[in-house]
Amino acid sequence: MAFVITRLCRDCVDQSCVSVCPVDCILEFRGQDSQAELPDQLYINPDECIDCGICEPECPWEAIYEAEEVPEAFKDDIALNARTVERPDDFFVPEVVEKIAPSAEQVRANQKKWGLIE
Repeated sequence: MAFVITRLCRDCVDQSCVSVCPVDCILEFRGQDSQAELPDQLYINPDECIDCGICEPECPWEAIYEAEEVPEAFKDDIALNARTVERPDDFFVPEVVEKIAPSAEQVRANQKKWGLIE
């Protein structure tokens, strides 16, 4: 089963995972300007993901999980990632832009924000 990018990526979009993906299955939604349809985050196409797991440790926001390991609070994110299969023309492989890695405190605050930790 494929890996999933969860809402912990929202508005963070680090892209470290994009640079290491050997099959270019990590995508961004083309309609980011409106953000009405899909949130500003990265997505993994589950049909293209080869389950190599290289992306998971690269994410400084700890937003990537194996599908069967996605925390209950983020189960809806599995379906969001699947939209890359349903509507492939709406997604693209983003050009990687180097970003400053978040601090441990920022990561914890983000996890708390999305209900992963209390």
